[in-house]
Amino acid sequence: MKKIVVLNGPNLNRLGLREPHIYGHETLKDVETKLEHFAETQGCIVQCKQSNHEGQIIDWLHEAGEQADGVVLNPGAFTHYSYAIRDAIASISIPVIEVHLSNVHARESFRHTSVTAPVTKGQIIGFGTLGYQLAIAALVEGETK
Repeated sequence: MKKIVVLNGPNLNRLGLREPHIYGHETLKDVETKLEHFAETQGCIVQCKQSNHEGQIIDWLHEAGEQADGVVLNPGAFTHYSYAIRDAIASISIPVIEVHLSNVHARESFRHTSVTAPVTKGQIIGFGTLGYQLAIAALVEGETK
């Protein structure tokens, strides 16, 4: 059974409260519960984690590289400037799919650049929390090779 780690970066613990007109009304707990149920239908297990701290996300990526079959990563604002997270992704041999709830290209110009995307297997943006399910499905189907 495949194990997928879902990592959420800074401020995603504020889902449902933070700018719901952009990010929706679901809480992070709602999203995690939905993903656990979805994973069951896909024949895999998910482990969900969230941190506002760059180093913690890096440590989790390293651990996932040794213990999981894939990672779904929403790096939040770290997307645009964390070369340390970029290097952590590049250092592991399992596929990582970057997810963003909003269409970052329809927002402020600073959000248009991802330093992490070039070392991921793919990027899913603009589909809200459905993006996490799409990423899990891609990892399960093996479409990330």
